[in-house]
Amino acid sequence: MRRKLAAGNWKMNGLAADLAELEKMAAAKPSPSVDTAICGPATLVHRMAALGWPVGGEDCHAAASGAHTGDISAEMLADAGATYVITGHSERRADHGETDADVNAKTQAAWRAGLTAILCIGETEAEYRAGDTLDVLHRQMAGSMPEGCTGANTVLAYEPVWAIGTGLTPTSDEIGAVHNALRDALIERFGTEAGLAIRILYGGSVKASNAAEIFGIADVDGALVGGASLKAVDFLPIVDALEAAD
Repeated sequence: MRRKLAAGNWKMNGLAADLAELEKMAAAKPSPSVDTAICGPATLVHRMAALGWPVGGEDCHAAASGAHTGDISAEMLADAGATYVITGHSERRADHGETDADVNAKTQAAWRAGLTAILCIGETEAEYRAGDTLDVLHRQMAGSMPEGCTGANTVLAYEPVWAIGTGLTPTSDEIGAVHNALRDALIERFGTEAGLAIRILYGGSVKASNAAEIFGIADVDGALVGGASLKAVDFLPIVDALEAAD
């Protein structure tokens, strides 16, 4: 059985004062029955890790060290206490021109450091409107996912770009169709055992009001949550909904 995961992505948000939100989460749910993680800015990862809630980084460099001013390696994140790292988020692909090959290399770097990669794929609104969603996702999977993906080292996150932070979400039928297709593709690529073990998260305007419906869809193993992960009062109901669906 795949263990469900509720992961938060704080993006470029979070100062020391905001650690109080993570403290509230840890105090309210010291031992949730599902996996949880908050992926925070590099400046906070070490302090977040000390609060008793699993944490991750939002990105990493493919190299372990070197002349890469301003970058952070997977090893540095692990040393700071992270257990996860996000790779291939659409904002990295769009804002920094990251290619599938870049995402592939960063994912392998995560494994090298002992981190679990939360690898993101997703289509733009134009691609969605053109009916190209599955073609885009299959292409991103082929280029971004290294050989050797397993349920232990990789989580796949489907985030339709047009739904991130917009308040829009695909219909339940659309999410279900995409996740079913992704599951089939994972099995075809990595074999039945690994393909069934890799968790597939949904991301894109997930909030307390729609979490239960989304988590009731087959092959949705949790969520990668953006804005609603910044506050305990918003994120904990999503964790509750995932526990209820488990």
